[in-house]
Amino acid sequence: MASTVEAGNDLGSKLPACSPAYPVAWCPVLRLVMSRARQEDPNYAITRIDLPDAGTHGFQVRLQRRGIKYGKFFADRVHGHPERALFAARQWRNNLLERLADQARICERSQRNSSGVVGVSKITAVAANGNSYEFWQATWSPSPGQRRCVKFSIRRYGHHRAFQLAVEARTTGINRR
Repeated sequence: MASTVEAGNDLGSKLPACSPAYPVAWCPVLRLVMSRARQEDPNYAITRIDLPDAGTHGFQVRLQRRGIKYGKFFADRVHGHPERALFAARQWRNNLLERLADQARICERSQRNSSGVVGVSKITAVAANGNSYEFWQATWSPSPGQRRCVKFSIRRYGHHRAFQLAVEARTTGINRR
């Protein structure tokens, strides 16, 4: 069950440093990945909220790592100005990302994975007319916040060739990062 860290909670007790489950050498690499996401979009994980009827104006920070949701609202009124509220939201988000650096998503094979290849899965889709179509699908993330997907029809390529094409597509997509 996912839990949310609320605005006033101390995050230190919930956010451990680099876990022994992952090599310590990964921690700087994961921090670099997170900092690149922030460099590309200074408002990563930050949304502007304006609800005039409720008198609510400010910035909402929302992140999720390993099923745990983190969020905090930064009201314009509390911070005196929208720019100061945004600055406070960015600081809180950056601090949270630093503390969560060891909890970034790491691609590992799930027990539910029946293909044996991370990011490659067999899909059966049923059309509106009732016909079903099977295909192998490859998915990957070329950069933070983006997702790419390509499908290969089993009817067109055959089971084995469609699977091979999906594995090759994922490998090519990952190597382009």
